[in-house]
Formats: sequence, C-alpha cells, structure tokens
Amino acid sequence: MTTSQSISSVTPGELQRRLAGGTALELLDVRTPGEYAAAHVPGAKLIPLDELDAAAFCREHGAGGGPVYVLCQSGARARKAIEQLQRAGFGGGVLVEGGTQGWIDAGLPVDRAESKVLPLMRQVQITVGFFSALGAALALLVDSWFALIPLIMGCGLLIAGLTGFCGLALLLAKMPWNRAQNCGSCCETKH
Repeated sequence: MTTSQSISSVTPGELQRRLAGGTALELLDVRTPGEYAAAHVPGAKLIPLDELDAAAFCREHGAGGGPVYVLCQSGARARKAIEQLQRAGFGGGVLVEGGTQGWIDAGLPVDRAESKVLPLMRQVQITVGFFSALGAALALLVDSWFALIPLIMGCGLLIAGLTGFCGLALLLAKMPWNRAQNCGSCCETKH
C-alpha cells in the first residue's frame, strides 16, 4: 500500500465513548518512554516510533486487522507510524486527533508514572535556546561567524514547524535518559 492512502481518524471524545462501550480496543502510543511515563491514555501500549517494526506489526495483526488507534503527543508521529504501517500492508491504523495532548485537553483520564525526564518538546526548546544564546554570545564576543549557530537552529525550528519533522527531537529521543530503563515500571507493563 502507498502512503497516499487516506488515514482514518477519531476524536479523543469518540475514542473514549468507544472504550466506555466495553469493546476491547487496541491503543498504540508511539512517543518516547519518558513522554509515555509522564502521561498516557489508559490501556495504550508503548512502541516508540523509532522502534516500530511495521512489517512485524503487520505479520502479528494481519493485513486486514484493526482498528489500532495510534497516538503520539499531538499527532505528527502517529501519522508517520500509520504511514509506515500502511506501506507494510496494514490498513487498520486510526489516528487519534490531537494525540495525547488532545486527550488531556478534552479532560479525559490519563495514567501517570513518576518521571524525572522532561517532555521531549521541552528538551528541544532547551537545546535550541542554549545553542542559540551561546552562538549569539560567541558572535558578539569572539567572531561574527558564530552567528551561524543561531541561524541554523532557527532554520531547524522553521523546518520542524512547516513539516512536522524535527530531527533534533528524533536525536534527543535516542538519548539514554529518554530510553525505557528511565521511565519506570509503566513501560514494561502490558496494559
């Protein structure tokens, strides 16, 4: 299947109504373990986007399987996960509109674990802010060529905002503090 196939979606409120109806639904959260530990939809299974094996998922669920409701923080990574699943032949992925943040904004219940890891977007903000300030200070005090650092960071943010792809977030997600051993027992628990 190609990624040009349309992606089905559901609002958090509608998904909650379906869950309340008693039907067993499969929820897939593709965020980092740290984000998952901070807050996740009850019953969601964690498979970070960078660890998602679409072919294995397709074999496990069958090409006609589904639906599987896919969430991330706001929707961009979930959309990428569904596109990967579609390319592997699984057509049952359903995007949860607004992701986990949309679920929280709708006032729906979440499970939380003790997490000492900052949310991924805050890590991106801190990193960009640090390197932008450092580059600006070095440009003023040492050499004007250091102005390239904040320029590059600003361009990275612009690209992330326009495309929904943030290379820095993907890099930070692979850092040891964002891996499963740091998010507590909630990541190992089957919901």
